[in-house]
Amino acid sequence: MNLDYKTYTVESVTSGHPDKICDQVSDAILDECIRQDPKSRVAIETFGSHGLFVIGGELTTTAEFNAEKIARKVYKQIGYRDKLKVITNIVKQSPDIAMGVDTGGAGDQGIMYGYATNETPEFLPLGVVLVHKLTKGLETLRKSKKIPWLMPDGKAQVTIKNGKVDTVLVSTQHKDSVTHEEIEKVLTQKLIKPIIKNIDKVKILINPTGKFVTGGFFGDTGLTGRKIMVDTYGGMFPHGGGCFSGKDPTKVDRSGAYMCRFVAKNLVAKKLAKRCLVSVSYAIGKAEPLMVEAIDEKGKSLASYVKKNYDFKPLSIIKNLNLRTPIFQNTASYGHFGREEFSWEKII
Repeated sequence: MNLDYKTYTVESVTSGHPDKICDQVSDAILDECIRQDPKSRVAIETFGSHGLFVIGGELTTTAEFNAEKIARKVYKQIGYRDKLKVITNIVKQSPDIAMGVDTGGAGDQGIMYGYATNETPEFLPLGVVLVHKLTKGLETLRKSKKIPWLMPDGKAQVTIKNGKVDTVLVSTQHKDSVTHEEIEKVLTQKLIKPIIKNIDKVKILINPTGKFVTGGFFGDTGLTGRKIMVDTYGGMFPHGGGCFSGKDPTKVDRSGAYMCRFVAKNLVAKKLAKRCLVSVSYAIGKAEPLMVEAIDEKGKSLASYVKKNYDFKPLSIIKNLNLRTPIFQNTASYGHFGREEFSWEKII
């Protein structure tokens, strides 16, 4: 597999994007369960569409909470004030799944991946770092009221060619009172230039349709887990298929992917590779992974070193990365990787 992309495009979305609203609500419910009962088993999915918000899923927990209240709080915190009709349908986790997880096995089967590169201090590709800075920058400028016409919904893309920024695309929801010309001028000077720095030869596109007033659930539907490439490596490297948000750490879709990133980053930090892709697979109910692999930028396997030095059993991952803590809502916007506050980003 080629781990050295010369030309690529990556995307990020703001916390007010419909899919990200759903991710944050799913993880806020997970956090509340873990806050009260650290061993909670949680699988929460949410869906929003034009005034309707649906919360469903399975859990086993002693926690007592109001899912609708949590959802409305998150929605308001993001910056929306419109009314939602909320429907909930949360049931107890299947005993067939619980039977294997109770003994320390994986909460699901599947394949997980983790990647790291020495290209940036964040150990992520340059484009991924920049595109999250752009969308986070939109939120900062909005919540600080430095740009009063910004609204919560938004997206960004960055195209890299031969290691340099070629194109920046920003689409942001805005109040109807502002002109397209003003939006282009202000975002270029207050958002794009401070992040990209030298923009003289950079192609810049801002709100290409000319208008983006209707956003959130009234502009589009949202669904938990529909931005898995935004959450990880921008589509440049594999994703096992399962999303992260709304899942407790016994679900290896989440914890296994975090462990793969942790190992990949540490291998690069130790200079055992310049770029590294780590993969692992599990069978539901089984603790030992079916497969662990790691390759460097030359395609050389580092699997023997990884198996000797890192434990991929689900309970070991949970313990070593301290995953039974309510930190997951913070992961649900602007990427799960490259952020020092998370345990799987530590270099040891």
